[in-house]
Amino acid sequence: MPRLLGRTALQIVALLFIVTALVFALQSLVPGDAARAILGSSGDEQLYLQLREKLGLDTPLWQQYLGYWGQVFHGSLGTTLTTGVPVLQTLIDRLPITLSLVVLSVLVSGTLGVLLGVAAARGRRWTRTLADVASLAGTAFPNFWLAILLILGFAVAIPLFPATGYADFTDSPADWARSLVLPVIALSVGGVGLIAKTTRDGMLRALHSDFARTLRANGVTERRVVWAHALKNSALLVLPALSVSFIASLGGAVLIENVFALNGLGSLVVSAVAAHEIYQVLGVAILFTVIVGIVNLLVDVMHGLFDPRLRGGAS
Repeated sequence: MPRLLGRTALQIVALLFIVTALVFALQSLVPGDAARAILGSSGDEQLYLQLREKLGLDTPLWQQYLGYWGQVFHGSLGTTLTTGVPVLQTLIDRLPITLSLVVLSVLVSGTLGVLLGVAAARGRRWTRTLADVASLAGTAFPNFWLAILLILGFAVAIPLFPATGYADFTDSPADWARSLVLPVIALSVGGVGLIAKTTRDGMLRALHSDFARTLRANGVTERRVVWAHALKNSALLVLPALSVSFIASLGGAVLIENVFALNGLGSLVVSAVAAHEIYQVLGVAILFTVIVGIVNLLVDVMHGLFDPRLRGGAS
């Protein structure tokens, strides 16, 4: 376990440098800069040059990048260029919305996908067809397009859920759940198809394996063979699919939050890029990278729990 933790920490650190360098380089390609965004296109040229110097935008890009990591090593993710609010505080304020959306969508994807995959593996033709249709629909339909259809259907034509906005859980759990129903559905459809197909393939292999035949020959009921043995064996395939679904949901949240006007990290990235708030963009990139690293670590640990051979290698 210590070796696994150390390896994961090194991977996260390496990814942080790579991701932030890419973000810095790509942001530099966006026309304009933060000083022009603050002063406006009609701002005085002398003031513009002074503000560029004050913000450090007149220095080479590599110096700005190293300067940013210098302040990160001192415990600061910087401040917003326009308001002076600490970036860390902004991330903390927005994180609960994005985590609620992503975690719920992965729970829905995992639960429905596993149930659908198990049913498809047990030989019911309509469930196999449903799993194939769900997988194809999740791949073919962009989630933002599905989100618009859901708003038109269940917020406009049949006003069951709010079209936009987010209710805080501490204010009203019922309103919190209602505000997330449509975004979670839009974000989880692709994951349901992926996990259903992965579960079905793993279950088919496990149910037709020698150990399943041995269990049946020893009098173990079919229900126990399916849910207690074959599903556990299939977890080695399902866990990476859940990890991929989680990471895809983080990326998909950027679009979904903007469609449903949720003030999470996804909508923050879009507004920050437009306003040249590079520190906010970098802060979100760092946070997402750390979350992805932690999710991959949890998957590795759970792999070890399900397969003792991997547990021995990990330790």
